[in-house]
Amino acid sequence: MRVFLVAGEASGDKLGAAVMAGLRELRPDVAFDGIGGELMEGQGLRSRFPMSDLSVMGLVEVLGRYPLLRRRLDETIAAVRAARPDILLTIDSPDFGLRVARAVRGTGLRCVHYVAPTIWAWRPGRARKLRGVADHLLALFPFEPPLWEAQGIPCDFVGHPVVAEPVATAAEARALRGTLGLGDAPVILALPGSRRSEVERLSARFGEALAQVAANRPDTRILLPAAAPVADLLRDLIAPWPVKPVILNPRADPLGQATKRAAFKAADAALAASGTVSLELAAGGTPMVIAYDMAWLTWQVVHRMVRLDTATLVNIVSATRAVPEFLGPACRPGPIADAILKLLDDPGTQRDAMRLTMERLGQGGEPPGLRAARAILSRM
Repeated sequence: MRVFLVAGEASGDKLGAAVMAGLRELRPDVAFDGIGGELMEGQGLRSRFPMSDLSVMGLVEVLGRYPLLRRRLDETIAAVRAARPDILLTIDSPDFGLRVARAVRGTGLRCVHYVAPTIWAWRPGRARKLRGVADHLLALFPFEPPLWEAQGIPCDFVGHPVVAEPVATAAEARALRGTLGLGDAPVILALPGSRRSEVERLSARFGEALAQVAANRPDTRILLPAAAPVADLLRDLIAPWPVKPVILNPRADPLGQATKRAAFKAADAALAASGTVSLELAAGGTPMVIAYDMAWLTWQVVHRMVRLDTATLVNIVSATRAVPEFLGPACRPGPIADAILKLLDDPGTQRDAMRLTMERLGQGGEPPGLRAARAILSRM
């Protein structure tokens, strides 16, 4: 069985690697081709070009890289047609992957898209455009399959990958506190994102907000688990911060992911950019405040299209508004600092929402990668 995979982001690379492992377990004769990152290459994929060429977010930001994206799209479409796989599996990054699927429809190729587009959040018209393009969708959230089945597109809930990630123990968290000399001080995580555009836009505001928290709680310590792609950049961006965080650089730590998990477990609260990191924090039981901003034009377009009053996945999955968030023009240091201080005093409601979120996302069940592989094979 030949599978051509297309992933364009770090999150898609992780999903792709897990489903590749699941497919190999269920179908040892499977062969892979396509585009992916380091994790997918670790499962045997030889990526046709660097996945980082596709890793861009935001309307304004995409315009600056359009010539490269257009070239990579044409190359990918040609590669799929030449490879003639049994399955085209596009993973997340729908604006790229589904363009590939649309271009090769009519050839008899079965197209599966992993991570059903969030029509419940914005751009519901995408559902109509997917008919005849995607033969099968894999969903991360349990409420999504009925929405897509109503549109005439088969869809299976396969669980969210966060539930398969290991979580640090209390002993590991205490050990990290000891190693870093944190003692019993209140610890706040600073998580300004994993993309260059995010950390450049958010780092100064995060620093100001955390300085205000530290002014009210002088014993507060800040941990900054840097994402590898922006670790060096962050070191320079946080130099002016009034309060100096302890940077956890995965490039300089052979136990990078284990250290990050321990940091999540050791922290009393987190200030994080909007995204799937909210689910990682929920898995570790770390209460959070979410803040995010983007280019002015991107914000003007996006906030008019969104159909929900929250962007935080914990709020959405738990059907609560337990996690405070500060988005776009609301992303200001003063209100963010006030929310963090309030959270340090009373995290109880948010902890309940985080537990419910993990249950609904499939915690304790079969690993999502294996569930996704089983769903793909069941509908062939």
